Amino acid sequence: MPVDRLHWDDLPLAARDAVEKRTGPVVRAATADAGANSGIAATIHTADATLFVKGVPADHPQVRTQRREAAINPYLPPSCPRLLWHVQAGGWDLIGYEHLIGRHADYVPGSSDLPLVARALVELQNTPCPDIELKRAEDRWSGYTGPAGVEVLVGNTLLHTDLAPHNMLITTRGHLVDWAWPTRGAAWIDPAVLILRLMEAGHSAPVADAWAREQFSSWAAATDASVRIFSEANARTWNEIARNDPQVWKRNMSRLAQHWLTYWQSGR
Repeated sequence: MPVDRLHWDDLPLAARDAVEKRTGPVVRAATADAGANSGIAATIHTADATLFVKGVPADHPQVRTQRREAAINPYLPPSCPRLLWHVQAGGWDLIGYEHLIGRHADYVPGSSDLPLVARALVELQNTPCPDIELKRAEDRWSGYTGPAGVEVLVGNTLLHTDLAPHNMLITTRGHLVDWAWPTRGAAWIDPAVLILRLMEAGHSAPVADAWAREQFSSWAAATDASVRIFSEANARTWNEIARNDPQVWKRNMSRLAQHWLTYWQSGR
């Protein structure tokens, strides 16, 4: 459920005071344009530092994903922004991150960002999955696979699972952000998720598939049957998302998920 975006000065005074106890007085704030899951998403400047603050009302359903994001942060690879603090005050749940001066990744064919995107995901794939409570892939997609299909999603790799370009910041390297859906599962699931986003940016299914095989050993080693089962489940997932909230981009993702499934089922 999207959250109405507020500016820093719109937050309750108690919430702003709680942040400033940790940062010092805020002298300037700029609201982020991208994203729809945070009620506040702003770069704030103090006399001594710049950081990124995001948050949601404490009684909003989205608070669960934000708390998951805060819980996973200590275990993320070095390229991910560090969590500085997490506070509840004034009816808001707020988290502060180190600020990165970057831009959202460009996934179009031939983009110079693609090697950096691949490097960031390889770094994640090589990061140990922490022994904390996480969603499991076999549970997340169990409602969209047949009963005999869930086991192919089982694994012990830390997955991001939402590899849209606005969740990848580019500086001199790629930085994965917005960890609302950290999941434990088979390593090849994240490359499968990324492929749909590459297709969204204009790659054909065969080109995206071939690129992923070159970049990710987990994808190259995935069995045809496993990928088919996940692709069927993912197509059903996106179809449900688009049916319940028929925004243009969601309908497009549903179409691409079905197109990818047809490609995979054809034997390539």
